[in-house]
This record gives sequence, structure tokens and C-alpha cells, in this order.
Amino acid sequence: MNRALAVAAIGEIVTGLALVAIPALVGELLLGEALVGVAAAAARVAGIALIGLGIACWRSKPLEGMLSYSILVTFYLAYLGLAHGMTGILLWPAVVLHAVLSLLLARIWRGDAIK
Repeated sequence: MNRALAVAAIGEIVTGLALVAIPALVGELLLGEALVGVAAAAARVAGIALIGLGIACWRSKPLEGMLSYSILVTFYLAYLGLAHGMTGILLWPAVVLHAVLSLLLARIWRGDAIK
């Protein structure tokens, strides 16, 4: 793998993990304002996307990146709805859509792994 791509992928994964774990601090360091409330939730979804992107690029496996993103965002969005009562009109349809997508991608991944 190209070293520049590997460094970029690892950087995105680390940034994504930081956004998931400590979005307020990342916001403060990058933008000069802490990300709180809904902004923290959105930052965590962005962090999950960066993790998926990093996995896809680092391992040169777009399927694994999309599967990682879809599984993680399914659980996180469901968590927001169940534990925090954040329930916009599209939350549960998004959870269901990502859950179905995760199952479909997992079936493809499992088939690729068997070959």
C-alpha cells in the first residue's frame, strides 16, 4: 500500500475515534467552540464515517469500510433514540435502513470471505 494513503487512513481513523470519544474537545481544538448537544451527536456520526473511510482506504477494502460504518451508525443512532430520546421523524427509518444495509453488506462480506 502507498505510504501516503496509509498515513492518511490512520489519521482519519484517529480523528474519527477522537470525534466519537471526545467531540467537545475536538470541536474546541479545531473550531474554538466545544461541540455539545446535537452538535456532539452529529460529530460522532461524522467520526464514525471517518473510521469507515479510514478502514476502507487502509485495508483497500471499500466493503469493509462501508460495513463498519453501517453497523456502527445503526447502533449509535438507535442508542440516541433509546437512551437520549433524540427522535426526529427520520431517526427510526434511518436505523432500519442502516440495519438492513448492514445485513446485506455482511452477507456480501461473508461470501467474499468464504471464497
